[in-house]
Amino acid sequence: MTLQGTNTYLIGSGPRKLLIDTGEINNNEYLSLLQSILKANDSYIAEIIVTHWHPDHVGGVPDICKMLADQSASQPTISKFPRTKAPEFSLGGIPYNFIEDNHVFHTNGATLRAHHTPGHSEDHLILYLEEENAVFSGDTVLGEGTTVMEDLFLYMKSLQTILDLNPQIIYPGHGPLVEDPITFVKNYIQHRKHRETQIFNYLKENSPKSFNLVEIRTQIYKDLNKSLYKAAEKNTVLHLQKLEKENVVESLNENGSQKWRYLIKSTL
Repeated sequence: MTLQGTNTYLIGSGPRKLLIDTGEINNNEYLSLLQSILKANDSYIAEIIVTHWHPDHVGGVPDICKMLADQSASQPTISKFPRTKAPEFSLGGIPYNFIEDNHVFHTNGATLRAHHTPGHSEDHLILYLEEENAVFSGDTVLGEGTTVMEDLFLYMKSLQTILDLNPQIIYPGHGPLVEDPITFVKNYIQHRKHRETQIFNYLKENSPKSFNLVEIRTQIYKDLNKSLYKAAEKNTVLHLQKLEKENVVESLNENGSQKWRYLIKSTL
């Protein structure tokens, strides 16, 4: 569980609702609350929009669909961006509706535009609520702390996507609302750039020598508790992979050991 759990959002001013994310499987307390809200407002879920494939965001889909079926309610459409590198999270036979970048969802009082924002996961999306100039950020931006990611190169581009939207508020997938989103996201970016600059400068200043992961981590994360070594090394690899994609450093194999060095650009 991340922070206090997964935030889900019911969208729409009329009876037809859109649900953003579903939480994890077997969350009976959540299902009971969702059912009571729908009943109190005489509303129904027309579509579930999944920000990404992780079980704490999509895992509750089958339980919600079963709850609705038990009430003889119509089944919602389950929409998300497709995964390309791995199979989709199984919904036990419930089909996905795969969408494309800039897909627009409509319901009473709400227009949501989906933006593909990979980095945390390859299929991640955020949703821009036009009526409020607000972003539902999934796990690209959390209400507290920083998120984990698969690809830092793509993640930084996704943060820029949020900045370009210039929202007044962010509704995150975990944690409290972000009420000063531009400053908050810029701090995310600055934190990552600070660490990246340290790695870049170390490799450049010691060029053309190459270094393995432990050697780089030792120089960048000084006086670090041993219990945090693996986390620091994982973070360092993400930065090195980003710098590789930007043709700033190169990876090489030296006697079975992966090393990195500053990529000296040709002047020819």
